[in-house]
Order: sequence, then structure tokens, then C-alpha cells
Amino acid sequence: MIEPNGTEVAKLADLAVVPQGQFPAVQWAILATPVGEKVVRWNELAQEIGHLRLRGRLETIPAAQLPQEALRLSRDLMDKQVVDTHGAKVVRVNDLQLSEVDGQLRLVGADVGLRGLLRRVGAEGLAERVVGFAGQKLPRGIIPWHLVEPLAAQDANVRVTVPRTKLALLHPADIADIVEEMTVDDRRAVFEQLDIETAAETLSEIEPEMQASIVSDLEQERAADILDEMAPDEAADLLQDLPEERREELVDLMEKDEAADVEELLAYPEDSAGGIMTTDLIALPAQLTAAAAIDKLRELQPDAELTYYLYVVDSQGRLDGVISLRDLVVAKPETPISAVMDRNVLKVDATSPKEEVAALIAKYNLLALPVVDARRKLLGTVTIDDVVDIMLPRGWRKRSLRSIAR
Repeated sequence: MIEPNGTEVAKLADLAVVPQGQFPAVQWAILATPVGEKVVRWNELAQEIGHLRLRGRLETIPAAQLPQEALRLSRDLMDKQVVDTHGAKVVRVNDLQLSEVDGQLRLVGADVGLRGLLRRVGAEGLAERVVGFAGQKLPRGIIPWHLVEPLAAQDANVRVTVPRTKLALLHPADIADIVEEMTVDDRRAVFEQLDIETAAETLSEIEPEMQASIVSDLEQERAADILDEMAPDEAADLLQDLPEERREELVDLMEKDEAADVEELLAYPEDSAGGIMTTDLIALPAQLTAAAAIDKLRELQPDAELTYYLYVVDSQGRLDGVISLRDLVVAKPETPISAVMDRNVLKVDATSPKEEVAALIAKYNLLALPVVDARRKLLGTVTIDDVVDIMLPRGWRKRSLRSIAR
């Protein structure tokens, strides 16, 4: 780094950007001077062949202040882990790609391949010649910057407040794959910043052992909010893996209705129908007309999978029958749903072994099977997803399904 008169006064130690936009512009240079570090704006420098020249004397150039959200490229990114949001994985940055676009130096990519590592140690040319003898080319591993999500800075005194907007746009299963590769601190940071709904869906996709670890690391209020958003059976499965004291604390912090559903499920043995059922279902009073039942569905706005089977119950909540959404829609508006429901409902007692439940669902090719108590009161349903969990442990199931999806 030289002054206008040619005197060398500093060395370029780092560059800084605010990570906004597709390819963020370099806005600051961090200079290593004989008296310490000095931050100057990038427009105070001129790029010349072989060196950078200050536009004025170093001592007269005002020192700049980096905003809290700024990224120092070398310190915060080089050799650090980032998220490749396109490949849905955590990768290590070996080098960075900068390019001048419309007269402005911009960060355009992260090199996560072998080439970037070789370039840094000065061996890129040699490696290219070696692989060239075999008729091959050294592969490139550049990820465009708009597909990169930086993680938190490693320096505990520096908090890089990068909103994880790119990560949140991914499918929860992809976020889960990424989170499983992160360190404990990075996992916690992700679940602290994701919105509650996405956090709940992501947590449901994570390996069971890691689920318990993540929930244990989060603040209790945050963990309880996420559990509130999860399906009751999934929340109960997760809570079963926690120490009893932690489990009770979280249930106490959950919303009253959600906590009641979870406590009900926790009361059943894990290997019973009650232990694997979910309380998410649609139960319609038998006295409703078809029109009133449709109005009720509009009011509830249930998830699509809950409308496969619509259960009909009497005034005591006892299971009387089941009606399909198709039959409900085509019935005359004034017709009582009890007149068009199917009274021959296959059901299981809450104490039935889970293997028996799985066998019935498989035998009759069902999407769900209602669970009742000794008085025929409808308690919940066991879904086809729960049966897959029985046939394959949760961790194996998720790994298998993700492999198939790719």
C-alpha cells in the first residue's frame, strides 16, 4: 500500500462488505500500519498494477467505522463454514472470488473446492499441469454469492447479524440436512432466528437424538413455542427423549390446549396405539347437515392430510362413523351427515400394540386408523407416517426418504 509519492505505508489486511444484495460491494479496506489497524473507505484507494495507491496521505485520510453487520472477508469467511443454499449443505470456504462490476469491486462467489485451496498455497498452476498430463482439468468449486448463507462469526466479541433469509426459503427437510452438519452453536443460532413455524417443521425432520439436543440448548420459552407449533405426536415423541425435569418444565410453558394434547399422549405406553397416535383430526358432530359441516371445515381451515377422513361423533364424543370429503361435497346441503356416513369404521383401542395397528393399516391400505377408548370415545388417529416410523426407525426413515428424493 503506497501513498501518492510512492512511499509504502501499510499493507492490505482485509476487505469488508455489508452482505446485502446479490453480489455485495467492497466498501472498506482494513490496513495494517506500523501503529495498528486502520479502516478506510474503499474509494480512498486506487487499484494499480501490482499494488494499491492511497488517494491521499494515510494520516490525512479519515478512519472509517465498520457497521455491526459488516463482514470482514478474510476474518469472517476464509476457512469458515457457510451454507450452500443450492446444494443444501455446509461447506468450507477455501477462497473468495472478487470481480469488478461496473467499476465497483464486488464479492461474487465462494470457492469451496480443491482449486481454491491450492491457489492459496501457490500450487494451483502445478496441480493444473499435473492433471493436464492425464487429459483432465482441475475442477472448479465456485458457489455464486447469492447462494451462500454465512454463519455467525467465530470471534465471540463480534456478532455478525446476518438474517438467515436464504436459509429460511429452503424446504424444512433441506434445512434439517444443513443443520445436522453444523456445530452445536450454529445449530442453536439457526433455531433462534428461524420463524416458529419453519423451526417446528425443520425440527420434525431432524434425527431424534439431535432433536433432544437442540431443544435442550434453546431457551425454554423458545423451545416451548416451537413445540406448540409441532404436531402433538411429534412433540410428544421429542419430549419422551428429554429428562423428566426438562420435559415437565417445557410442558408447563406450552399453550394450554397443546400441552393438554401432549400430556395425553405422554400418558400412554410408547409401544401402544395411544403412544403413537396424533390428536390432530377432524371430528364432526353427527347432527350437522352437509352444508353446516362444509362451513365448519371452512372455519377450521385444516391441513390437507386431515381431510382424507372426516370422523363423525355423537354428543359424547363417541365414534359413530366416517365420511369422505367427496361424499360430503356431493351430498344435498340439508342432508344430515349421519345419513351419508359409513358406520362400519375400522378402529383400534388405545391400548392395542403398535405392531397390530401397523398390520391393520397395511392390510386394508388405509391412510389413517382411528383410536378409541373402552367407551368408544374418539381419542386420535394413527397415520400412515406413524406406521412407516414403526417399520423403520425415525432416523433411518428420514435418511432413506431424503436419499430417494435426491
